[in-house]
Amino acid sequence: MKVFKCFTVVLMLLAAGSMAVAGTLDEVRTKGVLTVGVNVGVAGFAMPDEKGVWKGLDVDTAKAIAAAVFGDVSKVKYVALTAVQRLPALQSKEVDVLCRNTTATLTRETVNGLNFAHVNYYDGQGFLISKKKNIKTAKRLKGATVCTLPGTTTEMNAADYFRKNEMPWKPVVIESNAELNKAFFAGRCDVLTSDASQLAAIRSVAPNPDDYIILPEIISKEPLAPAVRHGDDQWYDIVNWTVMALIEAEELGITSSNVDEMLKSTDPQIQRFLGITPGFGKALGLDEKWAYNIIKQVGNYGEIFDRNVGPKTPLKIERGLNNLWTKGGLMYAIPFR
Repeated sequence: MKVFKCFTVVLMLLAAGSMAVAGTLDEVRTKGVLTVGVNVGVAGFAMPDEKGVWKGLDVDTAKAIAAAVFGDVSKVKYVALTAVQRLPALQSKEVDVLCRNTTATLTRETVNGLNFAHVNYYDGQGFLISKKKNIKTAKRLKGATVCTLPGTTTEMNAADYFRKNEMPWKPVVIESNAELNKAFFAGRCDVLTSDASQLAAIRSVAPNPDDYIILPEIISKEPLAPAVRHGDDQWYDIVNWTVMALIEAEELGITSSNVDEMLKSTDPQIQRFLGITPGFGKALGLDEKWAYNIIKQVGNYGEIFDRNVGPKTPLKIERGLNNLWTKGGLMYAIPFR
């Protein structure tokens, strides 16, 4: 009987070991597609165009992960998620990764069982208001009705801000981004609060964008980053280093247009990064050309920023905190060694 019990325990341990080996990377490869949770629609970050093709900074981040894993940016399935739906969708394995302008917080990395990769957009919460209100500072929002999304850091930050400044306010909480925006433009609330990048996106699709301003106060830190589930270190490493590869490429001056020429570089750092000198790919469980594939098919971080949200786009966002550390920003890749 004791022998049987010991044998059973051994089988259970072996089974557990097999389950541990079959991580997210294996599951994604078996499916043949990367399933990514994205926003239901925020211009510049994640929004389908008139042909139904998803575009945006978060979408390009998802494509970069697909390029790293498959060498093919087309192998992505996008799942549109509201703020309330996003964390449960990741926790329940409905999606493999969340690329949905989600703020990294202590609670989400502990109680919610998530791991956030390197930040792909440094943001902060602000307020969008009609110029007709003739209000130029958030300090004058006493008694204002405020449109906000539920289940977000935004709602909590707004409550903290008004309480701290001893100003009464009336929240108008609507779950859908589209309905929230409609409510604001219809005058159901005096002001709309969200991450400044989202406010720029919302303003860009207003009937008359110039009729609205973003107030100067930034009331929070919102480091937005892709998120994965706890317990799969290899998958976390892949997502984390994919984001950093985008930043590293910009630091090294490698772009989608010159990456093939860079393959001829004698710079040992570039040789390692592009897989000419092997090692990084094996360390991640990927092809040695994983970083090359990312930059060739998606571009570096600067290219992604400029084409989706930069000064020449409808959002007209300056690099600011999202510039490279060498140019006064916070974008800084951990050393590739």
